[in-house]
Formats: sequence, structure tokens, C-alpha cells
Amino acid sequence: MNYQVLLYYHYTTIVDPAAFSEAHLQACKEIGLKGRILVATEGINGTVSGTKEQTKAYMDMMNADPLFDGIVFKIDEAEGHTFKKMHVRPRPELVHLGLEADVNPHELTGRYLSPEQFLEEMQDDNTVVLDVRNTYEYDVGHFRGAIRPDVENFRDTPEWVRENKELFEGKNVLTYCTGGIRCEKFSGWMKREGFGDVGQLHGGVATYGKDPVAKGQLWDGQMYVFDERLTVPINQVEHVVVGRDHYDGEPCERYVNCANPECNKQIIASEENEAKHLGGCTPECTTHERNRYIVRHNLTEEQVQQALRLLEV
Repeated sequence: MNYQVLLYYHYTTIVDPAAFSEAHLQACKEIGLKGRILVATEGINGTVSGTKEQTKAYMDMMNADPLFDGIVFKIDEAEGHTFKKMHVRPRPELVHLGLEADVNPHELTGRYLSPEQFLEEMQDDNTVVLDVRNTYEYDVGHFRGAIRPDVENFRDTPEWVRENKELFEGKNVLTYCTGGIRCEKFSGWMKREGFGDVGQLHGGVATYGKDPVAKGQLWDGQMYVFDERLTVPINQVEHVVVGRDHYDGEPCERYVNCANPECNKQIIASEENEAKHLGGCTPECTTHERNRYIVRHNLTEEQVQQALRLLEV
């Protein structure tokens, strides 16, 4: 494969995120990259795709800038671009925890754990593993036995932890996320809240899955990624499907968006069930006047009505 996907973040100080974003977008376009990059005064967070030559040119450019000294790239091979366009956008912060007082990872963060250390520690009886990603990420793949906070968004996780603090008191708490950026802040927040022993999977699950010692062990399912691939494998030793089809509960790892553009909810569904329900996650979405599945597959009115009769909608 001649293409690569770069996943990275770096906490640093960018004085003018808007001006930096504009210049950085132009540089990315000149290189030929596609992807999504967020820029804030606290740093940069991005995923980009391109040929091996293009991604190397980008990494060389970033490594040559003292502002990003020490930046680490997670690299995946790909068959082609995993994005349609190139976006670089300024943001107030890279990850939003909704805190009155933000956490600076340079000043406070949980102890870094290598993949091998994380694998060893999460098997200790006094350890709890906390997934700090979104629910749809957890549903398609997670560490075996990891706690899934009952929240819809990352920013709601701190309040959930406060309400369930008995799960973590006196425990060795391990946090993990896709690439590590959310854990940098969240593990620091947990330490500030008084949870004593808090660690984080350094480099996230993306690094864990490539480690020659850990080999992705004790990870079940796939890892959700924020590009057109949607999911990627992690466990090199065994593959356990944990995702369940939205419609019938059968094992499945295929993510799609609800065909109703006003809903757009991400659901796990087989091609067969997606077709059966015309891509709608509910009867209301199936019959929505702007159903994208009907348009995308150029279905006739007769085909649509036949499907609705079978569903008794």
C-alpha cells in the first residue's frame, strides 16, 4: 500500500490559532494531504492521509518546527485517502471537558504507561480500567472488562465519575482513549479530584495495537477511528466481536450513519439490515422525506413501498 494515515496530537502554545490554521491549511494542500486538523492555543490535534511521500513531507515539516519538538505520529498503512477534503480549523480547546478550570497536561497528568505496562497493570485485581471515549466508540470495541461511563459525550464523563466515585476509590485507575489526547487531560483531572493512583495508556489504543509485546491483547472488537475507515483491528492474537447489530442484536462491526440527515446517528448494522430498513435507525427515520439511502441507491417508489410493507411501517 502506498498511502498512510497519520494520527497525532501535541500540546504546545500556539499564539494565534486562526492565523496558524490558515497557513497550515495552505501547506497541507500544497503537500497534497487530506484530513482534519484542530488548532488551539494549547496545541494541535489531527488525522491526515496521503501517499507515503506526502505524509513523510508533512512529518518532516512538523519535526523541523521547534513549536512541535517531540511530536509523535501514529502511522497506519492505507489503500488510499481516508478523507475527502482537507480541513484545518481553529478551536477554543483541543478536547472539551466542560470544566470551570481547565487542566494543563504540562502541569498535571496521570502517569504514562507503555503498552506492556498497561497490559500488565490492567490484569491486577486492584485495577479498574476506564474508557474515556464516546459510547459509539466503546460499542464496537474496548478493553475487556473496561468501565463504560453512562454518558453520550466526553464532556459529561467528569460528572459521571463524581457520581460513581466509589468505583474508583482506593483503586489503581487506568484510562485509555484512541490516540491519548483525551487521557492527557482526563487523567490529570482525576488526580486533581483526589484519585491517587491514575495512569494512562501512552499513545492510546492506536499505539497499543502495534506494540510487538502487547500485541493488542485483551482488546475485544475493533477500534473506532475518525475517518472513512471507521474501524480498524487492534488485537493481533485473537479477534472477539463485541459490536451488536442495531436492528437484531446479532454480532456485527459495520458502522453506518442513519439515512435521515436530521438524525445522522451512527449505528452498527449489516448491509442486509441496513437495506431492509432503508437505512433508518427508527421507523420515523426510515420514512423521512429526505431519506438518503433511497436517493443513494436510486430506489423506485415501488421498491420503497414494498420495503415499508415488509416492515409494516
